[in-house]
Amino acid sequence: MARLIGITLPDEKRVDYALTLLYGVGWNNVKDILKTANISSNKKVKEMTEEELKKISEIIEKSYQVEGDLRELVTGNIKRLKEIGSYRGLRHLRNLPVRGQRTRSNARTKRGKRKTVGALKKEVWAKLEQGKTGAQISDNKQGVNK
Repeated sequence: MARLIGITLPDEKRVDYALTLLYGVGWNNVKDILKTANISSNKKVKEMTEEELKKISEIIEKSYQVEGDLRELVTGNIKRLKEIGSYRGLRHLRNLPVRGQRTRSNARTKRGKRKTVGALKKEVWAKLEQGKTGAQISDNKQGVNK
């Protein structure tokens, strides 16, 4: 089990994929890192030596912001946007899409499950009302609303 900057890399995976598991390191960064370190991207993590792992970690620490530092930077930026009251900050506060996406028909991951608002058929409305009144009556019998 190889550890790099506090993250355990899976032994059976290739080095290029394993490095993308670090927060802030993408495929283009991996190509640059491996080229600088003179390491083949086809190598598995378990085949790497300690010296190669040290070389990779030195390159990452010197040239890139990753993991905790990057997460702090991003949360700090979002917090700053909220404090100054910018449009993007308000969108973050209200948990809505920030980058101009439409919300009328999409944005389900941000806005949550659909809730039906508007017209209901008479039968459905009657059942809902009956269910509410039935629940209130049973609560009153048990002494919940006293």
